[in-house]
Amino acid sequence: MSDRLQRFVLRNAPVRGELVSLDLSWSEVVIRHALPPSVRNQLGELAAAGLLLAATLKFEGKLILQIHGKGPVSLYVVECDASGRFRATVKLRADTPVPDDATLDQLVNADGDGRFVVTLDPGPGAGQTYQGIVPFDGGTIAKALEHYMARSEQLPTRLWLAADEHRATGLLLQRLPDHGGKAGRGEGAAIDEDGWDRMNHLADTVSAEELLTLPANEVLRRLFWQETLEGREDRACRFECSCNRTKVGAMLKMLGRAEIDEVLAEQSRVTVHCDFCNQAYEFDAVDCAELFATDHPDLRPPGSEALN
Repeated sequence: MSDRLQRFVLRNAPVRGELVSLDLSWSEVVIRHALPPSVRNQLGELAAAGLLLAATLKFEGKLILQIHGKGPVSLYVVECDASGRFRATVKLRADTPVPDDATLDQLVNADGDGRFVVTLDPGPGAGQTYQGIVPFDGGTIAKALEHYMARSEQLPTRLWLAADEHRATGLLLQRLPDHGGKAGRGEGAAIDEDGWDRMNHLADTVSAEELLTLPANEVLRRLFWQETLEGREDRACRFECSCNRTKVGAMLKMLGRAEIDEVLAEQSRVTVHCDFCNQAYEFDAVDCAELFATDHPDLRPPGSEALN
């Protein structure tokens, strides 16, 4: 089953897990961006990690993962929510060669100047936006986020990620507090004290090839066939961009009439491409005149702040 995120808990143990597999939705991203394999695969791992972490959120807002670098890649952005919607983009530096086997550090952190930022945006009127910095510990997206979760959330978390041109996938295990709820615990049953270590040991045997080639249910069966997984929940994941012509028009209005008139004088129309979905929005002189003739709310397309 493709483009799904499965959630589960280990019976009688404070351990929860998630497995995400993106196929058609990942292809939606791949076909919109001509990327070197190493850059593409890191983006796929970031998308899978974002969806796994977003599924643990207790609000309906967005999780945004950004990696700013001074190497061949200047910016990675993945934006997703707990319902399984996501979008992703990359900005490359022009005329900078990218090895097909480049590591994350080589792409964004070769000089130690890379920044990995996690933003939790609960949405308008739903609370304060939180932003945290992820140290580049471990040299991979999985290790960096594991260390971040341990420090910021005090929840031991493990991630196994893989991506290629066809699929982006990931497995998450999280150690919950012993006193937190009854999920995965039968009434009157003793806590399985070894559950966390045992599940980690089993998950460490999974290979990137298995994650990329096997159906999600088969991955779980092979890894945890001796374990009792409960609370199985399955949700769809999909690529979805939130850009539209109204939002782009509002952004153009924010630039001001003088600046828009300059572009029109040079090019006869204003063209804006969405960095996430590559959709082009064209505004001719008549369209621009209509923008400034009516009152539009000053809105910016979600994610545009990250791309400036």
